[in-house]
Amino acid sequence: MHFKRDLTLQMDQLIQSLSYPIGFAVVLGIVVFVHEFGHYWVARRCGVTVETFSIGFGPEIFGWTAKSGTRWKVSLLPLGGYVKMYGDADATSAGGIAADDPATGKVSFHGRPVKARAAIVAAGPVFNFIYAIVALAALYMIWGQQTTPAVIGTVLENSPAAAAGLEPGDRVTGVDGRAVTRFEDLQTAVVAGNGQPVTLEVDRDGRVISMSLTPEMVSVDDRFGNTHQMPRIGISASGTEWVRQGPVEAVTGAVRETVSIVAMTFGAVGEMIAGTRGTEELAGVIGIAQMSGEVVRMSVATVIWFTAMLSINLGLINLLPVPLLDGGHLAFYAAEAARGRPLSQRAQEYGFRFGLVLVLTLMIVATWNDLVRLRVVDYLAGLFT
Repeated sequence: MHFKRDLTLQMDQLIQSLSYPIGFAVVLGIVVFVHEFGHYWVARRCGVTVETFSIGFGPEIFGWTAKSGTRWKVSLLPLGGYVKMYGDADATSAGGIAADDPATGKVSFHGRPVKARAAIVAAGPVFNFIYAIVALAALYMIWGQQTTPAVIGTVLENSPAAAAGLEPGDRVTGVDGRAVTRFEDLQTAVVAGNGQPVTLEVDRDGRVISMSLTPEMVSVDDRFGNTHQMPRIGISASGTEWVRQGPVEAVTGAVRETVSIVAMTFGAVGEMIAGTRGTEELAGVIGIAQMSGEVVRMSVATVIWFTAMLSINLGLINLLPVPLLDGGHLAFYAAEAARGRPLSQRAQEYGFRFGLVLVLTLMIVATWNDLVRLRVVDYLAGLFT
């Protein structure tokens, strides 16, 4: 019996350990495929020859060559992907050939008009947003959307809500002049404020009352064991329910959710740049791998939701006006359209170097946060004390 129990425990541990790399590869692979397919699809629509479509970097694991001449492949390192078009000097679409090759019929990316190049580059992030909307809409139609009425169930003692006079049974109808129908809308508004004072419109027995309060910052552990500083006003909802939605309502809700996440993320990034918000919330490859491993063991619905969230974030990151990212290419094309000619090769090279340093710095900060959350830093520090 002991042997059988130990074997079962070892199998459970093996499955759990394998869920992280497998979950990471699957989840990130889906999101990267969507992003790169956006580049590929629009490039083909613009007549550009696509030489390689790769999920992952490094040596090829397996692949095939399509009739169009594109080599579709899966590579060893599942840390992203790329679409290499004819004329690209490398996988980042930097430099390269501007002229087409009439002998082979190959059409160069760099020889296309600036509008076509901008459309090809922008298509990656756009497809990420489209995927998120489609995935969330499917989630709402098949499994439903978790809906929580904006009715207060409990009020914590000595909390900002208690100090402001909120009571169980109160229905919050607005936050800072914006209408609220779900408890999630109230949570989103409070989190987006990052601890700033908020004004609530409350319906109490048919009377509308306006209340102002300042959320308190508390440490919160998420489902993956990570600790974050989050604003809290000290109330809980009266209950939740899952509601399936029709196609129109589901798509509308998915668009609204996507726009809300984009706005909240841009606001958080702006606060980090301004120095009013810490960078400890950033997650790197290790953090994403951990979350992916947890998600794939939950449910299909959770995986769909997580890939939608990751897709939105990938689209947003790539739109940052940083050379090396899609947003940096778009900034170069905007300058080219305004000047009537491309920036000099030296200017672009310096831009890409700056972008590389910025991206590497961001990766280092995010990876450091991952190691801190996983207590790796504490463990290593303990070895020398």
